[in-house]
Amino acid sequence: MAEVVLITGLSGAGRSGVADVLEDLGWYVVDNLPTALVGTIVDLAAKPASDIARLALVAGRHHEEVLSTVGELRTGHHNVTVLFLDASTPELVKRYDATRRRHPLADDAEGLIESIELERARLDPVRNAADLVIDTTELNVHQLKERVVDAFDHSGVSRLQVTVESFGFKHGLPLDADIVMDVRFLPNPHWEDDLRPLTGHDPKVRDFVLETAAGSDFVDRLDDLVTWLLPQYEAEGRSYLTVAIGCTGGRHRSVAVSEELAGRLRGRGAAVSTSHRDVSR
Repeated sequence: MAEVVLITGLSGAGRSGVADVLEDLGWYVVDNLPTALVGTIVDLAAKPASDIARLALVAGRHHEEVLSTVGELRTGHHNVTVLFLDASTPELVKRYDATRRRHPLADDAEGLIESIELERARLDPVRNAADLVIDTTELNVHQLKERVVDAFDHSGVSRLQVTVESFGFKHGLPLDADIVMDVRFLPNPHWEDDLRPLTGHDPKVRDFVLETAAGSDFVDRLDDLVTWLLPQYEAEGRSYLTVAIGCTGGRHRSVAVSEELAGRLRGRGAAVSTSHRDVSR
């Protein structure tokens, strides 16, 4: 039986880029595939004579129809992961302006922004049902590759993949978060002259944030909560979980707490990666 990843999401959010990464990882990739042909391709890949072990399908138009197809595949006992690529509307407008490409729904709306929002509304049920959502708004090609490799290059290991992501509230909430925690109540290194230029990766900042009663108690409680939640998500069949931790700017407190939480979870055998969206701002 082939392992299948169905790549869907907003036009311009990076579907083809993700397909390129998976192809480099050894996946057999079919791009711009009509939804009606998804089942046929998966059945062919699953035949005993097939040498396709990992199949990545980039959905073409009419993504909103993929949910029924995925349901049929899973009923047929195929192992299917739905990956949804998202991005903010302003960022998508910038990408379309840079490439001068025409939006696929341009004929159905009055302008580019309207086309993007129309597609977003049509795909909202798919996004809500996706196994993994990646927000590419702030990701360059290298960072996107890291996220995809972290999610899918596990040599056949089947377990919940956890991403602990830091961010700054002043830059907006991450679109791909399943759980959001606010650590703006913790002491802020920004107001310390010697700590301001540093980030949460620095031991001085880490100690300033975490070696306080509030910081230590919060991380202990958060660790207990996430540790309890992981088997609950696994029992529901989830394959991916993103825990987003935010402070004001995303450089100090959220980074320190994210690294501490990720380290504790890894120490107990969880499959954890970290992402720091705003640390370089």
